[in-house]
Amino acid sequence: MASCGCCCSKRKPGPVIASFVSFLFLLVVSSSASAMGGAGNGSATAQVLLRSGEEQLRFQRIKAQLARVRDASVMTIQSPDGDVIDCVPSHLQPAFEHPKLRGQKPADEPTARPGSGDADLVGAADEALPQIWTSSGEWCPEGSIPVRRTTEGDLLRASSAARFGMKPQSAAVRRDSTSNGHEHAVGYVTGGQFYGAKASLNVWPAQVSSPAEFSLSQIWVISGSFGNDLNTIEAGWQVSPELYGDNSPRFFTYWTNDAYQETGCYNLHCAGFVQTNSRVAIGAAISPVSAYGGHQYDITLLIWKDPKQGHWWLQLGPSGALVGYWPSSLFTHLGSRGRGGADMVQFGGEAVNTRPSGSHTPTQMGSGRFPGEGYGRAAYFRNVQVVDWDNNLIPAAGLRLLADHPGCYDIAGGQGGQWGSYFYYGGPGRNVRCP
Repeated sequence: MASCGCCCSKRKPGPVIASFVSFLFLLVVSSSASAMGGAGNGSATAQVLLRSGEEQLRFQRIKAQLARVRDASVMTIQSPDGDVIDCVPSHLQPAFEHPKLRGQKPADEPTARPGSGDADLVGAADEALPQIWTSSGEWCPEGSIPVRRTTEGDLLRASSAARFGMKPQSAAVRRDSTSNGHEHAVGYVTGGQFYGAKASLNVWPAQVSSPAEFSLSQIWVISGSFGNDLNTIEAGWQVSPELYGDNSPRFFTYWTNDAYQETGCYNLHCAGFVQTNSRVAIGAAISPVSAYGGHQYDITLLIWKDPKQGHWWLQLGPSGALVGYWPSSLFTHLGSRGRGGADMVQFGGEAVNTRPSGSHTPTQMGSGRFPGEGYGRAAYFRNVQVVDWDNNLIPAAGLRLLADHPGCYDIAGGQGGQWGSYFYYGGPGRNVRCP
């Protein structure tokens, strides 16, 4: 196996200033690179309909927050793909603007990590995630974290300033995926308390046909009810033209504590996730990626709860670099120390179909190939594990496989050998089985 291991709703409006409320207006802004200090996105004029004064105020507030991050930078790195990476002192990162985290500094790393006692013999390279921005050999200095610069153009592609960096409320996990356009092919475990999850998944340049759609592959750690108080922690890779402005597969994180309503966001787009790694840029493009019939490159993700402090940590590699953590104070169900674990863990792919009537979207999930094509052609998750109450990694016993629309995106699994519990998943979207 050629592997690189870990090479890697509408929001209810609040009160607004009366002089703004009585009308709708069109705000025309310049999204040139210089407007936000960005580079590589070209110079363009974009238009966005701000539906109220509150929308305009939010837009301006986000711009001010982004400017603060940029101004705090101690070093700037220009990525070959056009991204700009700001190296921000770790204590000045966006997380510490959260009311519950204000004035804090990054927590100490956990003294113990989950272990299975068995080495991950496949792709055991212990190094940082390979990303395009590091191809020149530049890194952020110790004591700082790399932050992918968000441009004004990124803001204008969002459906609204209020929802910038957030998933749609309908984008919940499997149980809410029957009719909202979010289609899944996943493996999941329930019926117990889970304190983390680990798996290796290969990365593909999935083709996304519309800026309003995305394709992702990830791990979900889930607790709470599928109504208003769902807590999730999520990480993986995604292709999202709306969020990033291109079709590159990118490393991402996500969280919510209220079923995607008003809390949480991708990456560092809001205060929450605390990054501790100076060599991994969340939201930056992954390179190299897998090729059909060629080399397969996968990343190993481990999310687990530190039993002492209660934070949920994210690790890259079989026994590799810590990226950072989701503080326990962000959550309700997932937030308590001790035995406050997850009641569901989910692994797999998600794609958005924005065409509820007529032909299905051709947006791909995974490699864009069905599971039956197997290794080197289909996307996979291997060595699927969970963390038990005693901080041990154990096989994900009772893993159930489910595809919402198997004619469009399917899933098939197996067990044994160096891959342990595994499955192939994905598909092309529109095809003769999915008209």
